[in-house]
Amino acid sequence: MITKYLIRRNQYYDSVFLMSINKRLMEEKGVIQSAVLMGSQGNKQLLADIQVRSPEIDQADANDLIVAVVAETEKSAQYALDKLDQFLEKTEVSESQITLRSMEDGLQVKPNANLAVISVPGEFATREAKKALENNLNVFLFSSNVNADDELTLKESAQQKNLLVMGPDCGTSIIGGYGIGFANKVRRGPVGVVGPSGTGLQEFTCLIHHLGSGISHAIGTGSRDLKDEIGGLTTLAALDLLEKEPTTKVVSIVSKPAGERTLSKLIMHLEKYTKPVVACFLGLKDYPSVTKKDLHFTSTIDEATEKVMVLLGIDTTSKSETVDQKFVNHEIEAHAAQQRYVRGLFAGGTFCYQAQHILLGAGIPLYSNEPLKGASVLAKPDQSIGNTLVDMGDEYYTRGKPHPMIDGTMRSRRIEHESDDPEVAILLLDFILGFNASNDPVGEAINAIQDAKQKARSRKQHLTVIASITGTEEDAQDYAMQSKLLEDAGVVVKHSNAAAAKLCAAILNARERIS
Repeated sequence: MITKYLIRRNQYYDSVFLMSINKRLMEEKGVIQSAVLMGSQGNKQLLADIQVRSPEIDQADANDLIVAVVAETEKSAQYALDKLDQFLEKTEVSESQITLRSMEDGLQVKPNANLAVISVPGEFATREAKKALENNLNVFLFSSNVNADDELTLKESAQQKNLLVMGPDCGTSIIGGYGIGFANKVRRGPVGVVGPSGTGLQEFTCLIHHLGSGISHAIGTGSRDLKDEIGGLTTLAALDLLEKEPTTKVVSIVSKPAGERTLSKLIMHLEKYTKPVVACFLGLKDYPSVTKKDLHFTSTIDEATEKVMVLLGIDTTSKSETVDQKFVNHEIEAHAAQQRYVRGLFAGGTFCYQAQHILLGAGIPLYSNEPLKGASVLAKPDQSIGNTLVDMGDEYYTRGKPHPMIDGTMRSRRIEHESDDPEVAILLLDFILGFNASNDPVGEAINAIQDAKQKARSRKQHLTVIASITGTEEDAQDYAMQSKLLEDAGVVVKHSNAAAAKLCAAILNARERIS
């Protein structure tokens, strides 16, 4: 293997754009791994972790672009680096027309702006967010690696000014119909939603769209907001905003279970809330006791959207999806005797979490790199054991590489690896459409899926592949086409992650009863 790199001084790009550049480099022939990063201390450590080191890299600063390629040959490594300018060209052309280089410059052009979107390395994110708050701007903080003390300080400052800090590590929001971060194109409507999870908000908003209603605002809070160290400051502020917002008729919360103290504070707040609320705490088994009659609790996103529609007076019975027992029996009969495990490979961390909850609730033992209570930790994330569900958006997989929502290369390789195991009966996958996601998420994985099914046939086995698609017909990736690609490859496509996980659980449990 050959490693080559280049450094572009004072050539800054945000992290979402750099992920897309990295994806294109990874697609070049002979490239094993690539990294496209700004030269912050944290990013230089990521490069060191993949054995890319040099005095020149040590001297780079946070405004310097570093591009590294690990390839099979020196020629293929150099060829990939030589194409960098071609990949950057479109952005560089547009950047040459822009003279804005600071928040102050932006406010001179947009003096009435009320929101700043921040996507810079974590060590600089707090400074930029403070600056935005000082200028009376709400903040969407996409950046991760901001410590809890800084997050708390930012949110307390925002509280004093009646502003919102959405984040850090905020993947999704939809404000007034405009998606920020990873979001889908959904119709406007009477449903407001708050939540820390990007993919959880995406699926909730898409399901509401598919059920015939729409979203007023979807407000992301950041992954830590409902933990006791933060105390739900953004969640509570967002709920208050939705309560005052006249077009919002029903409000939902979509989250992993909150911290104990924060949950108590949140319930007290909701008891006095003037609008109906559906609180979806994924996997929560014991719902809090409440007196508010129109406060409802659910443990899956599907249940939450169905309850919201009931509160809106919309009958969705015809759209309800149940497990097809005939299909379950067919798959069991087609599997060989040794096929007994599921391997779930998820781009969305919330989907890995929710699928674990559903399978564990069905009595199925699990391993995961992000295990829930009751599941076992996967000691080596690249090596599955028994029934394994993997969050491939975890930092282990994304250090120096694009997130699987942007680039499916790493997951396709994992599909190929799992298909070599003759004990695998089911592959469980998710595909996420929308702004900033891959232009063709299914297309990136379809060859690996077809090859996996062919490997099984060559062993006289049958591989069941079950997938969910998060998106709408309005998304640029073409929901119908993505679904058809999967179906044509023999994949069972479900409307949601929960529906896919329930079907998987039904097959595994039915097989266990037979054996």
